[in-house]
Amino acid sequence: MKTGISVWFAQNGYWLGGILGYPLLKPVLYYRVRKGKEERARIGERFGRTAVARPDGPLVWIHAASVGETLAVSQVIESIRDYGISIVLTTGTVTSARLAVERFGDNVIHQYVPLDVVPAVSRFLDHWRPDLAINVETEVWPTTISELARRKIAQIIVNGRISDRSFERWMQRRELARTLFSRFSLVMAQTDLDAERFADLGALHVQVTGNLKVDRSAPPADDQVVQLLRQAIGNRPVWAAISTFDGEEDIAGNVHVALAKQHQGLLSVIVPRHPDRGDAVAAQLAGKGLKVCRRSLGEVPTDDVDVLLGDTMGDMGLYLRLSEIAFVGRSMTARGGQNPLEPAMLGTAVLTGPYIENFRDTYKQLRQHGAVRTVDGAEALTQSVDLLLRDEEARNHMISAGYAGVRDMRGALVRTMKGLERFLAPLRLEARFFARPRPVPEKKHAINIQEKIANGDLRKALR
Repeated sequence: MKTGISVWFAQNGYWLGGILGYPLLKPVLYYRVRKGKEERARIGERFGRTAVARPDGPLVWIHAASVGETLAVSQVIESIRDYGISIVLTTGTVTSARLAVERFGDNVIHQYVPLDVVPAVSRFLDHWRPDLAINVETEVWPTTISELARRKIAQIIVNGRISDRSFERWMQRRELARTLFSRFSLVMAQTDLDAERFADLGALHVQVTGNLKVDRSAPPADDQVVQLLRQAIGNRPVWAAISTFDGEEDIAGNVHVALAKQHQGLLSVIVPRHPDRGDAVAAQLAGKGLKVCRRSLGEVPTDDVDVLLGDTMGDMGLYLRLSEIAFVGRSMTARGGQNPLEPAMLGTAVLTGPYIENFRDTYKQLRQHGAVRTVDGAEALTQSVDLLLRDEEARNHMISAGYAGVRDMRGALVRTMKGLERFLAPLRLEARFFARPRPVPEKKHAINIQEKIANGDLRKALR
């Protein structure tokens, strides 16, 4: 009884907090506009308002929190669109909104995800009336989940994963978690561990389908820009530190200083996870006596440049094509790790720090092939970069192992679409009906009906 009361207070306290805080949400969003984190012209979408009409026929709502989730689910979106089913895709960041427009154009309706408060969620659902809701990875919003369940709209998680930290937090509210996760009709998890965690939290129907990010293509790059930079770099030795967090750029700079004398002309490509830190990172590296050129300024590395700073969004495919060695950040001074799949896909030997819990299984599978080296600090990173710059055979072995590891992990898209089939089947039938041209009454027939109505013969008119 006590547990039930606590769950009731947790759910209703969250709901009540949303209602009481609702008047304050608009000022908060306009503050975010000033920070560049919201689009002023589209603030209404956060409250479930839109000027975009709902298309006729079946519609699936897919929510992808940010850029990574949007890219991961892109092939699922295209597969569903091939059935003639309309899609409204919601995301929560400005960068992911731009990506959605660039990637899908008019084939998909993009909206910002509504705030998780009853008025916004209800307004969104009243307008779009989705037949199915698909959540990418794990964005658990209690109000949204409850509203979808109340309307009897099936909810599915694809590419599901739960980090160590999230799992610990949910386990502290286990009864509330069971109430929420039990409302998902199906959870398709990335790994066995993720599946076990979803089940522990109350999900009733869980299956392992793998990681959709493995099945997508490697990140693209403009061939002309790649060639321009490669020509500028020439035969210089190059290594990269990508998706770095605060403190890791400092380590990368120290690695460069330590190795520059041993590797004549060494160029370090440093790509912060958050490009808006570009000014601070550039100043930090310059403080070490390093000459920095910044991609955000359109600069090209000359022979005396030590560091190419990749302080732009959406150019990871470019930076990874410049090096055969990549340290993947958020794994040494910050925790959780970043996805190593893109470096492996694009032919780099992958280095990582010890803190990779968010991508533990991916690293495990790549490591089994020999594609990854783990370094526990700055000195070990320096030694590993030195080794791989010197030893072409060792470097090529890791690159080949990365290709093999990615190849063996593929197949998640097929398994995911198979899992979705029973939910999409009735929508496919409905889509065919709306796609079928509807017969237009002949003009003569229409005139006859009007004549009969005018003559008062309603029975004949209705035949």
